[in-house]
Amino acid sequence: MTQPATVLILGARGRFGLAATHAFAQAGWRVFAQLRPGASGPVIPGVVWLPAQPGDTALLASAAHGAAVVVQGLSPVYTHRAWRRDLPGLTQAAIDVTRELGALLMLPASVYNFGATMPPLLREDTAQAASTFKGHMRMDSEAQVRAATQDGRMKAVVIRGGDFFGSGSGSWLDEVMVKDIRRGRFTYPGPLNVPTAWAWLPDMARSFVTVAGQRHRLPAFETLHFAGYSLTGQDWTDALTDIAWERGWLPAGGKLHTGSLSWPMMRALGLVLPKIAALCEMRYQWHTPHALVNTRMAALTGAEPHTPFAEALRAALAELGLLTLRKAVPAKELTVSRQAFERTAS
Repeated sequence: MTQPATVLILGARGRFGLAATHAFAQAGWRVFAQLRPGASGPVIPGVVWLPAQPGDTALLASAAHGAAVVVQGLSPVYTHRAWRRDLPGLTQAAIDVTRELGALLMLPASVYNFGATMPPLLREDTAQAASTFKGHMRMDSEAQVRAATQDGRMKAVVIRGGDFFGSGSGSWLDEVMVKDIRRGRFTYPGPLNVPTAWAWLPDMARSFVTVAGQRHRLPAFETLHFAGYSLTGQDWTDALTDIAWERGWLPAGGKLHTGSLSWPMMRALGLVLPKIAALCEMRYQWHTPHALVNTRMAALTGAEPHTPFAEALRAALAELGLLTLRKAVPAKELTVSRQAFERTAS
């Protein structure tokens, strides 16, 4: 019997890490999911949780022996100080275990690298001109990964997506946009007519699985784009209005009260709250039209996973406890059984 492919996911309790854990398990991979000692993970058939520090290379490489892919889901908390202190070390931890395994390192990335002068269409070869601290840190991290592939001991692929939503809390969606949706209020961080790039994490995670399946066709280092959605604030307003009518948060035919985020207040809060200060630095993204073009991704894997926006939004709101989905999980997306995993792991 052919053994399933094996993946090690670092930072598997984070938002992207957990989405990737589900996606690889649902696709039939053996999944070793790293989390910090003392933390716990949900029961997911096919997944073995590994309590270990990210830098414990020997332990992780031994436990995940034979892994063909490492997914970098580790990320610092959202402040400049944490990124400066932790990001290079977390990147190096991912590199070290990938080199030990002789595997492919997969790195989720953002549009931060392109900066405030970014063009409307962002291609894989678009010049990077970061204009913020975090943009420069992201560029340095990707360069660090690229350098590690030069001696042939590992491969790496960067997959760039837009603003994340879904797979739990901690995004613009729940912290700003829909926090008052049950009262018929929607807050948007920018003009309603500017299209920006968004990535629903379950779809982006599934794209990692499809790319991992084509790993033998990848060069030593590659950059791919996950197109996801190009959405304006009005697109969000329209979709949320339909849901608000259904849920009774608005009278039939009523309109959402759409407000703008108060950036002057955010800047004032940023004087005492480092996380808010870091968010303010990225304000330009809401005023700069941009979309990701996935030419290389399509050439490698065909059409990327793409859930209709209205469906993805409902799923994201359900995860936040704002509504209940009626639709059952399709059979083709069910995870492998524990018994099947134990047979293949033995």
